[in-house]
Amino acid sequence: MRTRRGLCYPGLPQWEAQWRAVDDEQAGRTRKRRRRLHRVGRRAAAEWPDLFDTLPDDLVVSILSKLSTSAASPSDLASVRITCKRLNRLGSSPLVLATASVKSLAVGARNWTESAHRFLKQCADAGNLEACYMLGMIRFYCLESRGSGAALMARAAMGSHAAALYSLAVIQFNGSGGSKRDKDLGAGVALCARAAVLGHVDALRELGHCLQDGYGVRRNVAEGRRFLIQANARELAAVLNPSSPAAAAATAWQHHHRDGLASGCSLLSDFGCNVPAPEAHPANRFMVEWFASRGGAGESGPGEEGLRFCSHGGCGRAETRRHEFRRCSVCGVVNYCSRACQALHWKLAHKAECAPMERWLDAAGGAEMMN
Repeated sequence: MRTRRGLCYPGLPQWEAQWRAVDDEQAGRTRKRRRRLHRVGRRAAAEWPDLFDTLPDDLVVSILSKLSTSAASPSDLASVRITCKRLNRLGSSPLVLATASVKSLAVGARNWTESAHRFLKQCADAGNLEACYMLGMIRFYCLESRGSGAALMARAAMGSHAAALYSLAVIQFNGSGGSKRDKDLGAGVALCARAAVLGHVDALRELGHCLQDGYGVRRNVAEGRRFLIQANARELAAVLNPSSPAAAAATAWQHHHRDGLASGCSLLSDFGCNVPAPEAHPANRFMVEWFASRGGAGESGPGEEGLRFCSHGGCGRAETRRHEFRRCSVCGVVNYCSRACQALHWKLAHKAECAPMERWLDAAGGAEMMN
């Protein structure tokens, strides 16, 4: 190709060949540089080991303990343990498992496997009271291993676990896992009293009703009324900020009603104070999901025909023998494992549904007459 001045430029194929030669030369230099850096990196890795391997085991265990304490779900701790063999080995340390939080132990019924069972067992053996209580409830009610479940709950109760103390009290009141003659009302009252000292709201309410009715203990209406008032005040304070004026008003209300009301002690809902239901414990949520997934969400319970569930939806307890739970004395439709579940379900739903049995009979008689 010539210009007007007679200059000649090389053709297009010659330029392409030169460009390709330059590109190939640069690509070759890049590949050589990468190989050289890779060799240097391998040599440096051989000479200088990973910094994580230089950390002492005590420090790693301390970090894992902090993580297990603040874990928000079981997957948080599990994802760390599957990272490498060392973290898996140190994550199984009793110091880590003993400090696992309630949320890190909250295994769902749909995800229940032998590995989940083994994990809770390891935490319980390490001395984790929450794991002892959860596994005890699961074994006693879901897996129908009454002896081992009660033993695990007793271990948690000896460590002053309030929920375990109250659950054992419910077992004693109902004679769960045995016959009707196995009821021990005195032991149930003693366990309720211990849980009430620790501030358990349901135990306070159960103990108050026992004292008012003389159920398992000498009747003392004034003392029982005082426990019911304490339960109402703690229930209100649990959903309020301790520094808020409403919490101060709740404390003043408790002192003002220290001597009790004229007759009995009503719930807070009877005074127009609709306190939301407390969040169910992961053990109770597990039992609700467990029986619901097995078609037991209705009146009939697990195992044999005729067993019933506690009508309070957040409880999850099921009968271990027929006619173990007490029915509502007014309508006879619902049944409860304890007075605490009865009080919660009355506030949430049953207050608007309960009707005397005579009304049902009258309605049935009127329908027959119309037919």
